[in-house]
Amino acid sequence: MPAGAQLSDASGIGRRGVLGAAGALAAAGGVITAARAQAPTIRLGVLTDMSGPYRDPTGPGSVACTQQAATEMANRGFTVEVIQADHQNKPDVGANIARQWYDQGVDAIVDVPTSSVALAINGIAREKNKVFLNSGAASSDLTGSACSPNTVHFTYDTYMLAKGTGAALARSGGDTWFFITADYAFGHALQRDTSRFVEAAGGKVLGAARYPFPATTDFSAFLVQAQSSRAKVLGLANAGTDTSTCIKQAREFGLTRNMKIAGLLMSFMEVHSLGLPTAQGLLMTEPF
Repeated sequence: MPAGAQLSDASGIGRRGVLGAAGALAAAGGVITAARAQAPTIRLGVLTDMSGPYRDPTGPGSVACTQQAATEMANRGFTVEVIQADHQNKPDVGANIARQWYDQGVDAIVDVPTSSVALAINGIAREKNKVFLNSGAASSDLTGSACSPNTVHFTYDTYMLAKGTGAALARSGGDTWFFITADYAFGHALQRDTSRFVEAAGGKVLGAARYPFPATTDFSAFLVQAQSSRAKVLGLANAGTDTSTCIKQAREFGLTRNMKIAGLLMSFMEVHSLGLPTAQGLLMTEPF
């Protein structure tokens, strides 16, 4: 077991985590059916963000949900072992853990928020003919240019989010956009896909500012660029605490008096956390 991997009793169960865990059990069960007599234990690795901007919507909640699903599957005649590790939002860290896990008999890797990490795991799972159940990363490249028969991708992707919010806003008057974008695979894909739907609906992209991920907490310089663009919509091509921080700081700057904010990957849980005074007027697509 690699450093950082351990059994966990984390709590904070969410619907996406439960579905992801159940899917992982089904997928992994298919892989070991032939060898079930020799190996009656399914090993699942929850590779997630336990310390960064995606910890709240994934992290401990994803681990807890996987464990809950494992308990519910115990009456199927085999046991399910759940291990966890923090990929630290770094592709090299995630890839090293994934290789060790697969080599040590882990049947499926689950969750994996952060698209750059997920794309690395996607390739390793295919190379080793193992299962990768992605319910955390959103880049549409996982089912596009990097599509693999070993990866199951659900919950959301950047194509769906872009069409749901970008096209609808452009058609209803939000026809000029400026993006604040996390500078890695997910942010790039979300900006790319949203720009496509905005332009197809007759809108224009006036500019974008990319920020270092995951080390940015002060978005003031990027918000000034957005304000100077005079775009009608500020598209946030990010997620997690980065999105929440951008929205709070945009409200403090008075940006929302003249611009609509599109949270391109958000949940109602995050809206409630922000509170009505901060979140009012926000536009988003909620995956379900």
